[in-house]
Amino acid sequence: MKIKAFWLVIFVFLPAAAGAQTADEIVNKALVARGGVEKIKAVHSERITGRIAFTGEMEGTFVLELKRPRKMRLEIDLGGQKAIRVYDGKSAGWTINPFAENKDVQPMSEEELKGISEESDFDGPLVDYKAKGSQIELIGKEQFDDKPVYRLKLTNKNGDVRFYIFDASTFVLMKWEGIRKIEDKEFSWESIFSDYRDVQGLKYPFQIDQGSPGTEIKQNLVTDKIEIDPQINDSRFAKPAPPEAQPPATPPTSQAPPAEAAPVPLT
Repeated sequence: MKIKAFWLVIFVFLPAAAGAQTADEIVNKALVARGGVEKIKAVHSERITGRIAFTGEMEGTFVLELKRPRKMRLEIDLGGQKAIRVYDGKSAGWTINPFAENKDVQPMSEEELKGISEESDFDGPLVDYKAKGSQIELIGKEQFDDKPVYRLKLTNKNGDVRFYIFDASTFVLMKWEGIRKIEDKEFSWESIFSDYRDVQGLKYPFQIDQGSPGTEIKQNLVTDKIEIDPQINDSRFAKPAPPEAQPPATPPTSQAPPAEAAPVPLT
């Protein structure tokens, strides 16, 4: 697999709350348990810092910055080589991949821009999902990790289908399932969420284990710090400066490169 696979999505989704019988009840209680829609929408910026590890013992650090409306900047440092992904919140985005043949600043492709608006929505997919053009249905109750869970199916305005699995007693989001495209190939994808913590009245999972089942594409994200409403200059979301000359980067040995965006709503 080529290095374009470097960009995969890191999403931090919203946890949920107590018992529910319909999809809308589950969604509403999830948002209340998260901290409430009012508090979620009151957040104007976030900065998430942490560590990322891949199959093949490759490790690094990441910093994700988000700011309304839908501005996003992700930096991933792997052994001194820095990958950058930026979206201006409107219509333009750029990437720098030190492991690619072309190490200059590259504009995002139409395919990348198609989904970047959702990636940069740190309210998460449940807030105002109808207004966003999504549909949610309750598939039913099942078992996951020896626990009873509810499975919800979300179909977004582009027709993409995702599944969200909530603990049936606490309604914490336990798992996300969907499809990720890597080098024009589609792969099944799953993210497992754990280590939930309270940050200024909002709950976030501080660990995400994700990858493509049946493949070697796996990554582990551990959040060290989440800052609510940090001061972030809008220039951080403009086209990044060309990278300084560096020694040739050693391509990752893992087939699981870093994610596109982290939390963090890291969808």
